[in-house]
Amino acid sequence: MALDYTVIGQRIKQARLAKNLTQEDLAEQIDISVAFLSRVERGNSHINLKRLNQLCGLLDVTEGYVLNGASSSSKNYLNKEFSELIKGCSPEKQKLIYNVARAIVETDIDTYSE
Repeated sequence: MALDYTVIGQRIKQARLAKNLTQEDLAEQIDISVAFLSRVERGNSHINLKRLNQLCGLLDVTEGYVLNGASSSSKNYLNKEFSELIKGCSPEKQKLIYNVARAIVETDIDTYSE
């Protein structure tokens, strides 16, 4: 699955605006140029993992949210991930995954807690 840098940029911009930060404010805090941040938000440039981590920390979002829309604060954040995971599996593997998941759901979860 290829990354959609336009969507990634939109998520970064939305998170920045939610924190009431200007591009100038955010760029200064992570030591990048405003022009580069603007290109990232438009999906025209790619941000490295170090900067992405800094950016996410400042914006209070996860890397998972920025990269694929997964939000661990959402109750159903793994639905998309499970769907993508099993999409490429054979029907036999899908049945096995379902049976394992069902067995876990039907078992007392405290058994697996640390």
